[in-house]
Amino acid sequence: MARQAFLRLVQATPARDVCCQGERDAKDMGGISSMTGREQKIRISEIFGPTIQGEGPLMGLPTVFVRTGGCDYRCEWCDTLHAVDSAFRDEWTPMSVDDIWSKVKSLSQGYPLMISLSGGNPAIQPLGPLITRGKRDDYQFALETQGSIAKDWFAELDHLILSPKPPSSGMEFKLDELRDCVRAARNGPAIAMKIVIFDEADYAFAKSVAKEFKELPIFLQPGNHTPPVEDEALIDIEGILNRMRWLVDRVAADRWFNARVLPQLHVLLWGNMRGV
Repeated sequence: MARQAFLRLVQATPARDVCCQGERDAKDMGGISSMTGREQKIRISEIFGPTIQGEGPLMGLPTVFVRTGGCDYRCEWCDTLHAVDSAFRDEWTPMSVDDIWSKVKSLSQGYPLMISLSGGNPAIQPLGPLITRGKRDDYQFALETQGSIAKDWFAELDHLILSPKPPSSGMEFKLDELRDCVRAARNGPAIAMKIVIFDEADYAFAKSVAKEFKELPIFLQPGNHTPPVEDEALIDIEGILNRMRWLVDRVAADRWFNARVLPQLHVLLWGNMRGV
């Protein structure tokens, strides 16, 4: 059956706290269960940088990445399975805020760079205290999430990049959950939408999301159909560039001038290598 290109509208559960969504499944998704009376640790896949942000509205900005482990999605074309699949759980390290911050300060040599909180789905993890700690040293924080779990600490971010997954991902999109994430951010961070595009169904999905969130900038990113396998550097650059050319032409033909088409710069530079 052909994938449906329209939004799947799923009603939110009544009388549910927006800021606690997803926490009931934290163990299965790579999160860490609540601990009473002591600090919750954050499950970390990798911390690296400084490098450049390779995609979305902050592309090219010097950045240190804090990648968390665990995700509530299993996208068919996921390019960070090492931070998603529970098969890699043994590689994820539960770390305290102080330990994470010590590593960030060492990598950045104390210079207040942008910190990208990524995953997996970093919204699973208790990142509020880490953001508070970094703000004391004048660092800024950007978080990218698919918009399936809203947290109250979204309001403390400087940038919130919401990346709802299109039909090609194989995941069910829930509009109410995405709306919850926007509401949780309140008037705190700059918010942007970033949608991966593989085909016409994904393109139609992106237009539907843009219609629902007219006030937010939207970035369209051609998908990488050669995600990491045994050879992390293996990648079909020409195929990705062909998809980008198609996407640019598609947007121009539609006169969709509010959308910005951007590549994954790090993929063009380093392929599927980790830690860059």
